[in-house]
Amino acid sequence: MIRNASVYDITRINELGKLLNKNFERLFKINEMLQDEISKVIVYEKDDKIVGFITATSLYETCDILSIVVDPDYRKQGIGTNLLGYLISDLGEVLKLVTLEVATKNKEALALYDKFGFEVVHKREHYYDGDDAYLMARKSEQ
Repeated sequence: MIRNASVYDITRINELGKLLNKNFERLFKINEMLQDEISKVIVYEKDDKIVGFITATSLYETCDILSIVVDPDYRKQGIGTNLLGYLISDLGEVLKLVTLEVATKNKEALALYDKFGFEVVHKREHYYDGDDAYLMARKSEQ
């Protein structure tokens, strides 16, 4: 089941977020994101637990994906695809541009973003602790 996150989900989101960055809890402040008007925090629940989430900011017709994480035990089941599809669908017709950064080495994420029509706009050198990243964007088909 995919749904908007609640305060009751913060502990698990932060736990999964540490897979992305050991300082996830300090960097992302999920509690604040749940309360502001521009942030989206969406979770994927399976087997009565949160196994993935996506965070983004959305302002006017632009969305910036901040993070997408799936529990390693639940990968290769389409959860990331479903989360990303849900976010894009949820933002609807007003959405004109979606952007994100991704490590150039993250082949699984690159394949996911390619599936949704994201294109590399720029390469950011030494963006993630010395590793390069791509700035990617997806324009709306409208």
